[in-house]
Amino acid sequence: MIALLLALLADPPPPLPASIDGSPISGLATQSLPARGCAAYLFSTGSTRVLAAMAMADPAGIRLALDGVVADYPRVGQSGSPDLGFAPVSEYRLGEVTVRLELAVTHRADLADGALISSATLRIDRGAKDGIIMPLGGLIGCAKK
Repeated sequence: MIALLLALLADPPPPLPASIDGSPISGLATQSLPARGCAAYLFSTGSTRVLAAMAMADPAGIRLALDGVVADYPRVGQSGSPDLGFAPVSEYRLGEVTVRLELAVTHRADLADGALISSATLRIDRGAKDGIIMPLGGLIGCAKK
């Protein structure tokens, strides 16, 4: 009962930024672990540090907020050997928007059911609009088997 009361009195979480460092990418709200497979939680590395994208291994796709709209972009290709469901280079597409994710996965003994994303680059091509390139970092979390 006391825990519920304290939760109700706690300050609400800060609002998500409408723009990450002046780009048309917005921050994502907290995302859950997938029911199966793994997810890559990708955070911006500039002055605005926030969850910028979440890539899913099953079903294969990436979620991001572009121009204020959260959407899931299905994977249409990948190259390299997948690690925890993620290849070094993956491409996603929805309509005129193409998203390319390049990432390096590093396994560490202190990370169970996942891995570190030591470096990542998100590239977004939006038809006639300006393209976007954003450096990222993050973690991969996997559902328990």
